[in-house]
Parts: sequence; C-alpha cells; structure tokens
Amino acid sequence: MLFDTHVHLNARDFFEDRDETIQRAFDTGVNYMVVVGFDRETIPLAIEIAEQYETIYAAVGWHPVDAIDMTDEELNWIEEFSAHPKVVAIGEMGLDYHWDKSPKDVQKDVFRKQIRLAKKLNMPIIIHNREATEDVIEILQEEGAASIGGIMHCYNDSAKYVQACLDMNFYISLGGPVTFKNAIEPKEVAVQVPLDRLLVETDAPFLAPHPNRGKRNEPSYVKLVAEKIAELRGLTLGEISENTTKNAISLFGIKL
Repeated sequence: MLFDTHVHLNARDFFEDRDETIQRAFDTGVNYMVVVGFDRETIPLAIEIAEQYETIYAAVGWHPVDAIDMTDEELNWIEEFSAHPKVVAIGEMGLDYHWDKSPKDVQKDVFRKQIRLAKKLNMPIIIHNREATEDVIEILQEEGAASIGGIMHCYNDSAKYVQACLDMNFYISLGGPVTFKNAIEPKEVAVQVPLDRLLVETDAPFLAPHPNRGKRNEPSYVKLVAEKIAELRGLTLGEISENTTKNAISLFGIKL
C-alpha cells in the first residue's frame, strides 16, 4: 500500500485519461493520493477529484511562481475551500527563485500569509522550494511553522538542510529525482531521513522517475520511487510502503 502525497491529477495533461490513470495507480497498490491545487483553475478541480474517490484527498494553496497574482480575495477563497472535509493541507506554497514572474519580496509576502492562514486553521503546509532553501527555512522559522509542520515537497536539496526541516516538524518527501542516475543529493537524503519522517510522491505529471524520465509522470510510478529508496536503505519495498503510508496518514489526520 502506497501513498502519493503530491500529485497534480488536476493538470491538463490528465484531462483525457484521468480515470484510467487513477485506476492504474490503484492497480499498482497506490491506495492513497493528495491532489494539489495551486491556482484558480486547479484548486476547485482538486476538490472535485477528491470528492469522486474515497481515498483521494486535496490540498489548496497558491504557487510562488504566481504569487504576484494572489490578492486578499484569493487568500479568503483558499480559506473557504480549506473547510471542505477532503482538504487535508494548505499548499503548495513557498519560494521559487528559478522563474522571475513574481518578485522575491512578493513571493515572501504571499508565503508568510499562507503560513499564517494554515496556523489559524491548524493545518499542515506543503512547501515548494526551488533555489531558495535558506530563505524558505528562515521564513518558516520566523513564522513559527513548527506548530503545524508539513511537507518539504519533492526535496531535492543538500542533506545539510534536512535537520533544520526535521526540527520544525516537517516531513521530507522524495520523488522521481531520487531514481536519477546522477542525482547524488536525493540519494544521500533518502538514507539520512528517519523512517518515521519520510514520504514519497510523484509530483505528476512532472519529474517522472527512471526508466520513464522525460515522459509524463503518473501516480502509479510512485512505486518506482519507493523501490529505489528501499534499495538505498537496504529495506524491502513493503517496509518503505508501510512506513511512508503510515506517516502520511498521520500527518494529514486521515481517519481510516
């Protein structure tokens, strides 16, 4: 039994075969998924998908790349959606310094506002971080995010930052990059993270794991991520599956 903690089944890439894609995941043993909404288009659809499947849940937030587009109206809108019984987290949120659509100061402001909203709601947060690790950690610390915790989504940074994340009550989620041949840091992280703080994800349709790298990713491929982590840690797939699923269920407060 596996839990894909971050998937974008609400992406247009899945418009023509979403149900078939979900069934392939179930058939592969991926029993649980969280569909992440991050803007005006994807948030309602994330909830719509979650409503259709008992073991699929949703997260709602505003992506940092589009931070410049978020007003107080959008923040209130996210808060309204958060009351839905299938919404289990706020996010994805964070900082992305790779793209230049939204200025850094705007991204930081939107990030802080969403952390404060999540604290008000007492819900975990899902962090998007691209080329902004030190600023992400600093803001999480300053905003007291440890009180709610959450996920460092698709962690692809140096192992030296892992402890700071763990100290703030965050789980480390690994995706496709841990299977890439030359990806040294994700492999180091996969071994370092305590088993009770580890999660797996696909971030589909992005970052497909080996041997599907470069193709459309999908939630059934989270098994490839778990298999690689099991290999790196000298554990069985069953042990990784059991522990990462248990971690996700606990973090999201899912009642079985």
